[in-house]
Amino acid sequence: MSAAQTVATAKSFAARTSDGAVLQASVEGEGPALLLVSGLGGTAKFWSTSATTLARSCRVIRFDQRGIGASSRGSAPCTIDQLAQDCLTVLDAAGLQRAALLGHSTGGCIGQALARIAPQRLDGLILSATWLKPSRYMGGLFTSRRAVLLQNPQAYAALSALTAYPPAWIEANWATFEAAVAAAPMSEEARQVVAERIDALLSFDGSADIAALTMPTLVLGARDDMIVPCFLQEELAAALPGAGKTMFDTGGHFFPVSRPDAFTAHVAEWVGALG
Repeated sequence: MSAAQTVATAKSFAARTSDGAVLQASVEGEGPALLLVSGLGGTAKFWSTSATTLARSCRVIRFDQRGIGASSRGSAPCTIDQLAQDCLTVLDAAGLQRAALLGHSTGGCIGQALARIAPQRLDGLILSATWLKPSRYMGGLFTSRRAVLLQNPQAYAALSALTAYPPAWIEANWATFEAAVAAAPMSEEARQVVAERIDALLSFDGSADIAALTMPTLVLGARDDMIVPCFLQEELAAALPGAGKTMFDTGGHFFPVSRPDAFTAHVAEWVGALG
């Protein structure tokens, strides 16, 4: 199936949560089910390039998380466990009993929580640029980002883009920076959604449950990641008995975007081997 054919067959659907959130989602491609869960930004759009490629060999499901993009907020508190429950709502709405989950950054925390809450729903777990428990570095970084967000959302968006990619890549792809600044969370409501998501990720600690995760697991990371440093990703991999691990030398935090070919090749090969 060509990339053009894959895009043409994408189907949109809505998943409704018990607290009133409506999560806008889509499914495309054929093959083993793969749920894509993005990070702090929470958008399905993060996966646009990756989803087109992965849909050649997988049935790819992606969605805007609560309060993000086309999805409404609902009334439930924003916690990592709640966001994991939202993933189950999306799988149910897609008519899927099981899927592999690919979570990037905060999406990897959501994946860990879902693996604890409903392990019977997961065929496998890919943890991309994510972490196991809070560190002083991440606490300092995200507390500072939160403060900037509330005072100057355009500066927040600019700093987020500048730290997410290798400097040479963002220099050569400056339209990505401009698009990020243009999409800054300018309204009070939008800033609150981002702030509560920062609070949720800073509260996550999966260390008490990680050893009980028995499904196949792959850790993906980049050695030049300045948002979730390499040492945190190495710590996560060490805590997962039998986990696979691939560390790219370059790519920054958003290596799924800056290194799409290498990223999707690793993901497709691993999901295909699940059987």
